[in-house]
Amino acid sequence: MTRLVLFISLLLSSITLFAQLDIERVEPPFWWTEMKNPQLQIMIYGKNLSGSSVTTTTEGIEITQVRQVESPNYLFVDLNILPESKPGKIELLIKKGRKKEVLQYELKERSKKEIKSFDNSDVVYLLMPDRFSNGNEENDSTDDTAEEANRNIKDGRHGGDIQGIIDRLDYLKDLGVTSIWSTPLLEDNEPVCSYHTYACSNYYKIDSRYGTNADYKRLAEECQKRGMKLIMDMVPNHCGTAHWWMKDLPQKSWIHQFDEFTRSNFQIATWHDPYVAKTDKRKNQDGWFDYSMPDLNQENPLLLTYLKQNAIWWVEYAGLNGIRIDTYPYNNKWKAAEWVKAIRNEYPWINIVGECWQYRPAEIAYWQTGGNNPDGYDSQLPAIMDFYLFGQTEHAFNEDEQGWKDGLKRIYNSFVTDYLYPNPYNMFVFLENHDTQRFSTNVKMDVNKYKLGFTFLFTTRGIPQIYYGSEIMMGGDKRKGDDDIRYEFPGGWKGDQRNAFTKEGRTKVENDVFNYMQNLLQWRKKNPVIHTGKMCHFIPEDNVYVYFRYNDSKKVMVVLNNKATEKTIKTDRFKEMLEGFTSGYEITSGKKLNDLSQLTIPAKTGWVIELNKK
Repeated sequence: MTRLVLFISLLLSSITLFAQLDIERVEPPFWWTEMKNPQLQIMIYGKNLSGSSVTTTTEGIEITQVRQVESPNYLFVDLNILPESKPGKIELLIKKGRKKEVLQYELKERSKKEIKSFDNSDVVYLLMPDRFSNGNEENDSTDDTAEEANRNIKDGRHGGDIQGIIDRLDYLKDLGVTSIWSTPLLEDNEPVCSYHTYACSNYYKIDSRYGTNADYKRLAEECQKRGMKLIMDMVPNHCGTAHWWMKDLPQKSWIHQFDEFTRSNFQIATWHDPYVAKTDKRKNQDGWFDYSMPDLNQENPLLLTYLKQNAIWWVEYAGLNGIRIDTYPYNNKWKAAEWVKAIRNEYPWINIVGECWQYRPAEIAYWQTGGNNPDGYDSQLPAIMDFYLFGQTEHAFNEDEQGWKDGLKRIYNSFVTDYLYPNPYNMFVFLENHDTQRFSTNVKMDVNKYKLGFTFLFTTRGIPQIYYGSEIMMGGDKRKGDDDIRYEFPGGWKGDQRNAFTKEGRTKVENDVFNYMQNLLQWRKKNPVIHTGKMCHFIPEDNVYVYFRYNDSKKVMVVLNNKATEKTIKTDRFKEMLEGFTSGYEITSGKKLNDLSQLTIPAKTGWVIELNKK
């Protein structure tokens, strides 16, 4: 009997000795060998991990530090991945008292695939996945997400997904689109209004209502098969209140906290205002974007490293072609620059565009890398969005040039200040996006004004960005709410009354606009003179704006008649650019122009003329 008791006692002690730790999450979920930065921070989350030791016997791996934080349920493990490390499993032995666990952490082989980023040869198509196309009805609502699909709720989930985007790639290529920027696809598990997905609840997981991580990677691959590029929308400024860590923050300083809810004042100018009050500056930087969007504290070094690694992880995992950064100036600007620099150090070829929503050129230029800011600040952002030009186009095509109204002089004057920008050719130019009034509504559904605007957009300097539905003059009124400018694309859902992805499903006006854009976009794709050519413009007279794009091998003349009447213009004023050219071919109408001495342009019409020498 004594021996039996002794045996049971030894058995129980053995079970206790080898009891496992309760580990719930490991982020990043895996990493790669041969990264330029060999340092890796692994965040391990589980029950009562504080006080654990972490060791490894894996060759080529050094554990440089194990960090304990305020919450007892986190460990931050710093690794040094040596040059001799090999792809495969790393064994991390985590021990606490009589509990232990051998964590199998994978290092993958880094991709050798050559990837090209977006540039001014591209036309970027912005889409909101929930409202674009539903390719898989089975994931409209999922067990692991709170908000269910209901197309009757304007600001609810409607079911668009990654498969829907993949299904429409040939349509987009045929239109002439070369790059896709989707609003965020990472999980947003807010109980309502989660369709925009800007309130992330898991930085390493595609929202299951859109698909899986593998689906997202497949989207990138399908784009690249077609010679197209994929740009990921990243949000380092804020997460969502439904993010899993909000129930148990690693540290109080992980997010910005106040005694009561404090919203950002959205005053970006506080960053470069020489007379700014500290309280105003803090509200812009630290205030929450909304009740459901806690402001992340990039000054916390563990969080900043987490965000850097997350961005790099997605670029490497999916083979991304570029990044768009949401609300860039609401971050701590110095730490945001550090974040961007870490990405560009790993991927020197990558283009990154920041949303810096200001309306004065000097303010916008502040955010593009390569400038000479008085405070020495460098955002590291290669590309920015031209909100000043956008602001002028909101009015220009509705104004006749008379009295105090400037008409197309607004656009001319926009370019006069291009000397402020370190690289004006690496800027998004746009007439509308998911946060602005639809251009169709701005011009009161006037087809001629609409075409005129897009003729300008596709021939000016910079990277043209269009919004889903632009190609069919989709309507919507921002004054009625954001959901009114985010309608479902007709034909994106089974059972839709018509399918605007097809010629047969479009109205006469929609086909007219679609064909007009397609003609210009396909032409633009084949003409580097519009991508990188120099620009020479002439002061608009009587609301007619003339500019030229040219390089050593080609010259294009663009004439925008913003008048409500036909205009005949004599071209001797443009002699410096027309000298040696005697004829031309007008792209939008297919007309041959055998006499360039004067041109008669119909009302509210843009001409794009390829110039020919004798």
